[in-house]
Amino acid sequence: MLRLTMAAARRLGIFGLIISGLCVSVDALTLSVTAGDWPGWRGPNRDDVSTETGLLPSWPSEGPKKLWTSSDAGLGYSGLAVVGDVIYTMGADEAGESLLALKAADGTKIWSTPVGSLLENGWGNGPRSTPTYADGHVVGIGGQGDVVCVSAADGSVKWKASFTELGGSVPKWGFSESVLIDGDAVICTPGGAQGTLVCFDLKTGEKRWQSSEVTVDAHYSSVIVVDHFGKKQYIQLTEKKVFGVDADGKLQWQADWTGSVAVIPTPIYKDGQVYVTSGYGAGCMLLNISPNNEVQKLYENKIMKNHHGGVILLGDYLYGHSDADGWICQKLESGEKVWSNEGKNDSKGCLTFADGKLICLEEQTGNCILAEASSEGWKEISRFKMEPQTTKRSNRGKIWTHPVVANGKLYLRDQEIISCYDISQ
Repeated sequence: MLRLTMAAARRLGIFGLIISGLCVSVDALTLSVTAGDWPGWRGPNRDDVSTETGLLPSWPSEGPKKLWTSSDAGLGYSGLAVVGDVIYTMGADEAGESLLALKAADGTKIWSTPVGSLLENGWGNGPRSTPTYADGHVVGIGGQGDVVCVSAADGSVKWKASFTELGGSVPKWGFSESVLIDGDAVICTPGGAQGTLVCFDLKTGEKRWQSSEVTVDAHYSSVIVVDHFGKKQYIQLTEKKVFGVDADGKLQWQADWTGSVAVIPTPIYKDGQVYVTSGYGAGCMLLNISPNNEVQKLYENKIMKNHHGGVILLGDYLYGHSDADGWICQKLESGEKVWSNEGKNDSKGCLTFADGKLICLEEQTGNCILAEASSEGWKEISRFKMEPQTTKRSNRGKIWTHPVVANGKLYLRDQEIISCYDISQ
């Protein structure tokens, strides 16, 4: 089995050997996840924090070296999972939505598996979910709530499920969460009277449980798994609730949330504290959950009003885009604003973190910004404009797919177009 990533190979000086003489099947390349991989939504720990080092400290004005551009991804806002030499994503055409595998070397398509019927939406058609890779399996969710698990090697279907058959109803902007794979458990959010969360067996698709004690509708956030004082919990955010269930789906705690319209960002957990935020004026909240699952609200304010670009926790500080305030830094413990770049005229956007830097992608322009991850202020280092951009995006849609850093590469997507940049030193 080949466990060496291309980034690691370059560092060891054997990249030429790999590309010139070593023949490895797709199956071998997808059997294990290595340190530089990005196996699903917000990376291996669902926090948008990459552990990679040795990346470029700054970029030229035209951007890092572009390795390739592909137009094979199809329409939609699905993110990218990168494992070894394969990219997994989702896209749509006139026939419906599909789960895709592309070569990380050049973006060409390896296989495509139909998922379900096309989600049609005024902000752009197609899937929103980022597929998740684990143990040779890839699981994705279509915009209409069709769940499919396939073989990472060839895209053959292992099992399927339907959120609507589990009691869920399609949200206004379609089902958008990315499934959590925790060992051999697949956790996701159909919502509805039968139970908000459901757990499937990764290998068989058998339903293990559905959380009948909490029955709120799904919104757009994705589940996280945490070790809460030695006990596993799955935590999810919906329009009006944030809650945790145990490994058997039993409700452990819940709290009210004043979300509005669309609640999207993934919750953040640290040392028994749960931080949530959403846009449309909702703001943010920090809860303390005791070892006995008693809930205490530590604060709720309007400092961070994160629409959909996500928030990153680094040490004691949170970074993200807040509606009307721009890119901001917030202190987790107190909720106070540390700084913002208000007045810089940047549009809202999404971000990720790698090698001491924030990589921020503006939704309006496609400007990709490299900035210091510092509590001392907004410190922009470099920026370039993502090119090319799609001509097929809805007039109401923007560049909403999050940037991904994997194995020394930066991946940006705008609908059917994916561009890959070399950001390694």
